[in-house]
Amino acid sequence: MVDVAGLSLTAEERDYLQHPLVGGVILFTRNYADRAQVTELVRDIKALRSPQLLVAVDQEGGRVQRFREEFTPLPALQQIGRQFDVDPRAARSLASLHGWLMASEILDLGVDISFAPVVDLDYGVSEVIGDRSLHARADAVASLALAYMQGMHRAGMAATAKHFPGHGAVTVDSHLTLPVDNRTYQQLSDDLMPYQTLIENQLEGVMVAHIRYPQINEDIASLSPFWLNTQLREQFRFNGAIFSDDLTMGGAEQAGTVPQRTRMALDAGADVALICNNPAAAIATLDELNADAKDYVSAVGHTRIAAMRSRRHKSEALVYCSDIWRDAISDLEAGLQPPEFTLQG
Repeated sequence: MVDVAGLSLTAEERDYLQHPLVGGVILFTRNYADRAQVTELVRDIKALRSPQLLVAVDQEGGRVQRFREEFTPLPALQQIGRQFDVDPRAARSLASLHGWLMASEILDLGVDISFAPVVDLDYGVSEVIGDRSLHARADAVASLALAYMQGMHRAGMAATAKHFPGHGAVTVDSHLTLPVDNRTYQQLSDDLMPYQTLIENQLEGVMVAHIRYPQINEDIASLSPFWLNTQLREQFRFNGAIFSDDLTMGGAEQAGTVPQRTRMALDAGADVALICNNPAAAIATLDELNADAKDYVSAVGHTRIAAMRSRRHKSEALVYCSDIWRDAISDLEAGLQPPEFTLQG
């Protein structure tokens, strides 16, 4: 999965997006001017290939919302977690509504998926997770993430839980350098529990983090056969799509060049390797892996990726600026109001 530079496709981008090893495109803020423009961009991307390329974005809400103008300003997931401490049932309804509204607005453009939900636990130490986390407790994260995923499904969007096996307990930002988590497998059990819950309820995708857990396995998780095959496929019986986090990030640098990292991720069991914000590295990777393309294209992988595509035609589709859209925004805002606080005595 690669990215594109601007608001429309260049001739060079049209060429390399048709390479057989390219399976999708991820969009960023730089690709968005308004709803009409990005809808046309997505249409152009999908017209290049049959089957169509998968189109993705990160539209979690809070700090991570790539499209903002003409979109609902979605609250950070942590706000839903705070409501869970007051009223768990109401918080689950809010999580479902947040997932439905987020997914509906994205699907309306023709985009297939937002990489969501974040299921990292909030240990209060991570520089990059912070208020992106739903809660500190595993049971709360599992409950809220399940409701969030069900909201996405109701809109017609597949869910991608991230960042497996857990990014919340490390201080370092994996965008910049490689975090090391020295916990044992038993100590990691709370972080893994939300994944098990979602997988048991038809989770379609998992994104794997660039973190090393030396007490469990020496490899970087995103490049590790242990984490991708032994744990996800065999232990958790996950049959969906496995995405690496962006392989140009600092957390993956120790593994060699971007083509080398990509080969390692795919060999470890990833279905999709993300290469973002470095078109030269993406092209170099396609050139280097081209001779072995047949080794990385499989019917099973295509099936997993196909399951990530939009199912909006089967969903409770949102009509942008309709009464149902306005009601959803109003309900989300009302549900996240802080409870009344009264001093007695």
